[in-house]
Amino acid sequence: MIATHTTPLDQLIDQLIEITPPTDDPTGIETHGQLSRWILLRNLADHRIGTHAAKLADLRVAEKTGSTTKRLLIEMGLPPAVAARTTRIADSFGTLSKVEACAADGRLSGEIVDAIVRGLVTIENRSPTTLSDDDRIDHETELLTQALSGATPAEIQKHAHTIGNTIADDEGGIPACDNRTLNTLSHNITDEGRVEIQADVTQSVGEKFIAMIDERSMPRPEPDGSPDRRSATEIRADALEVLLDQAAVGAAMDTIGIPRAQTILTIPAEGTDPASLPWTGSVTRAVAKQLSCDGTLIEAIIDGETVPLEMGRERRLFPMHLRKAIIIRDESCIKCGAPPSHTQVHHIRHWSDDGETDLDNGCLLCQRCHTQVHHHGWDIMIGFDRHPWLIPPADIDPRRRALPAYNRRTMRLDDAA
Repeated sequence: MIATHTTPLDQLIDQLIEITPPTDDPTGIETHGQLSRWILLRNLADHRIGTHAAKLADLRVAEKTGSTTKRLLIEMGLPPAVAARTTRIADSFGTLSKVEACAADGRLSGEIVDAIVRGLVTIENRSPTTLSDDDRIDHETELLTQALSGATPAEIQKHAHTIGNTIADDEGGIPACDNRTLNTLSHNITDEGRVEIQADVTQSVGEKFIAMIDERSMPRPEPDGSPDRRSATEIRADALEVLLDQAAVGAAMDTIGIPRAQTILTIPAEGTDPASLPWTGSVTRAVAKQLSCDGTLIEAIIDGETVPLEMGRERRLFPMHLRKAIIIRDESCIKCGAPPSHTQVHHIRHWSDDGETDLDNGCLLCQRCHTQVHHHGWDIMIGFDRHPWLIPPADIDPRRRALPAYNRRTMRLDDAA
């Protein structure tokens, strides 16, 4: 039998496990007091976790196994965000004596300490010159004073931005947040054919991006009135595509002569290999047809040596006067009611199937509904009333009865006859 050594910390944990909220406390005073002590204990735990992580880093425990302290903390049970925060705090130990003293007696939570650490980094990055030790102590004191006065982590970070901007204004030069030479934008095509995008840009560029994405990231109810089923990240990804589509429309309007960007779909003559796009590779036919709805598409038939045998016709975006006419008729996405600014003009008969670019072959669809039409069995037809009607897939309606566009939901198909 192996003897185990019980430490004071183990004994403390055993005692804490037994503590529960008071059972006889009608006014809540005792419960409130006990909760205050738990918060103090939690703050102390945050600090001790940081000090122990710093000790492990000094001993190079994770490094010796080819890992990192952050990864080690995650393996020990910390969520990734908490592990990242703990690592930042651990890296700062020995440089922020005032903050460490307040954290050691439980007055500061880990989130607050991290906000001060990040705030000082922000100030240093925005300063055109290296901060002196005295200046760094002054800024630490200022942020700590804010924290002890009840400021939130976001407020501390905002105040640090203000300090950094003031330094940049007073001393001149270009702080890191405004240095365009540090801007980077890259993308990587994954094994699954998806595209990962990474960017590190100036504050002004980032502000434009966030504002444009936020404006297009409003949740929309489902067609049956239920809440939007998309996650916040899915909504933002859809917003990015809306933004790119709108940029393409603007580019086409400003262009004289040939379009600035064209999608060239290469199709092997033998038909044994899939069609492909120049940047992201092979695609399904459904994706190619969807692309042809609201962008410039040229089909090129190629032989086994990739020599073009035939160049298909080129189709520009729906002309602005036609898009306006379709907006007047449809008013919104015909399936879910998304506003016109969030929609593309869909070719009812695909351009690649010799569909025309005209009023009776176009309708408004948002990106989400556009995907459902191309990939999930929905069809669209123009009725006798020259309005679009939706035909659901058989798994939704076995009879596939036509549904009116969103702005005409009180109608039935026979009303238009």
